[in-house]
Amino acid sequence: MNDVLALIGDATLLASLRRVAAAADRQLAEPAAPPQRRAWLDAGVVVVDRDEALVCAAALPRRSGIVLVCPDTPGLDEWQAAATVGAEHVLGLPDDEVELLAVLGAAAEPEAGGGTVFAVLGGCGGAGASTFSAALAWVAATRGAPGGVLLVDADPFGAGLDTLTGLEERAGIRWSGLTIDSGTVSARALRDAVPEWLSGVGVLAGDRGAERIGATPLTAVLEAVRRAGATVVCDVARTFDEVAEAAIAAADTTVLVTQARVSSALSAARTADWLAGRAATAGVVVRGPAPGGLRAVDVAAVVGLPLLAAMRPQPGLAEALERGGLPLRRRSPLVVAALEVLDSSGHTGARRIS
Repeated sequence: MNDVLALIGDATLLASLRRVAAAADRQLAEPAAPPQRRAWLDAGVVVVDRDEALVCAAALPRRSGIVLVCPDTPGLDEWQAAATVGAEHVLGLPDDEVELLAVLGAAAEPEAGGGTVFAVLGGCGGAGASTFSAALAWVAATRGAPGGVLLVDADPFGAGLDTLTGLEERAGIRWSGLTIDSGTVSARALRDAVPEWLSGVGVLAGDRGAERIGATPLTAVLEAVRRAGATVVCDVARTFDEVAEAAIAAADTTVLVTQARVSSALSAARTADWLAGRAATAGVVVRGPAPGGLRAVDVAAVVGLPLLAAMRPQPGLAEALERGGLPLRRRSPLVVAALEVLDSSGHTGARRIS
């Protein structure tokens, strides 16, 4: 089966398509128009210009997966040709090359299934949800998550996951550079574009001063990467807005991180009330120290969620983070707690809340 069938008479458009197909790692077939019926029907995607669209519409059966491209901005003639041939996308090149890349990448995306989305949310201010998100992604990768791991920053008020992971100077796409076409995104193209923290772990971070992400792009990213069989860890802001709701709604498990203090437990209980009816399954991670001797099980009882992990204090963590390092070692408290959460992610430790 041909990956992409190119039926374009315009040399400039064809050159643009060749660049995009190479970036998407798609094989490009360029037969004479109209092509053989079998080639037309077997192609994963057909890209046509206006003239070739009219020729194919007259000679070949209708099919899905057609993209019409044109120079600059599509006009009435292009839209009429698109309607005639049944094109699902009309794109002006070179301006819409990113959108075309997403279309080609999404068409090639295998529906592997079996992916998992974790949403990590602070139950109180300063709970350390971002740090725990990074630890959870790190542990998932070391355990050999089949489809890889994507760490997603959905907290516009945080320091940024690229800072936490030391990627602030690393080249790669951030939220501001991600274009979502019609609510879809290519997981493979996204994994190739984001900076890599360590082997198998990509990080989709925000940009300082950039416009906040929306609920629709976030949902598209989480669902696409899950469908591709990857593990997604999403660091969620305590904003209780539509973006936070979208992250919680997409998650298989919501991890509420709080501290072993009375005030933190009470704050986390209010957060858990907000999660009711929004989260599929949820549980709490309780971080030490406990200045008043409050036990993790007591905190979980106050919060009203199952205890996923009780995390011992990690000496030197704050100092290491100030120096730009995240100390993750095999038996460090962060890693041990993250392992416990992963072990419970078969939905035996977390429970549905209502």
